[in-house]
Amino acid sequence: MPALVAAGHRYLPRGWRDLGVQLAIWFGFLATYQVARGLADRAPSEAFANGFRVVQFETHVSGKLVELSLQQFVQAKDWLAPVVSWTYWNSEFTVLGLALLWIYVRRHEAFTRLRNAILLANVIGLAGYVAVPMAPPRLLGVGFADEHSDGLVTLAANPYAAMPSLHAADALILGVVLAFVCRSLWAKVLWAAWPAWVWFAVMATGNHFWLDCIAGMAVALLALGVVYRRDLGTAVAAHRR
Repeated sequence: MPALVAAGHRYLPRGWRDLGVQLAIWFGFLATYQVARGLADRAPSEAFANGFRVVQFETHVSGKLVELSLQQFVQAKDWLAPVVSWTYWNSEFTVLGLALLWIYVRRHEAFTRLRNAILLANVIGLAGYVAVPMAPPRLLGVGFADEHSDGLVTLAANPYAAMPSLHAADALILGVVLAFVCRSLWAKVLWAAWPAWVWFAVMATGNHFWLDCIAGMAVALLALGVVYRRDLGTAVAAHRR
């Protein structure tokens, strides 16, 4: 036990207690969010109607469903399909969680605002799910292969929560912040490219339209603007001098 306590003081910026508090905040929010998201599933007919409206809009704008073309391209590449699938399943929890843990330990001064931006984006997204339920492309019967399986998450998840795409929102927030706080050039480039790769993956798996991704980007920018408004104000003032 003394060794464990010593390790906490040595490797954790504020010891085990603060880490426990942060984990409680995060997992408590995730549990509440999943339940609330499931409770928001009250209008499947409206969700499908909204989904078909997006199909009509995108077809009118581009003449085709870009997402369907992306899925067909990915499925034609044996090596690409599992990578895209892995990205969809892991970007929102595995990658995000590990990135938050790394920032907490190695760039602790940036942790609180990143955490708050992620939480705020997800709260806004949940409000969007309630206001505008949306069926994902894979459920609309317009040519997408549906290989989606929620597993145990089905008990609390809302399948009609495509608008806005929180995969897109969280990837943008994470990419922007990590690109700034990482010190090596390769890491900055990797994180700068991360949002675009996630956007590609969520569309190619038939889980989001590009319109969902745009809405997710708007949510991310709003959350970043609210949380980092002081930094933005300082940067603007410095630029005017």
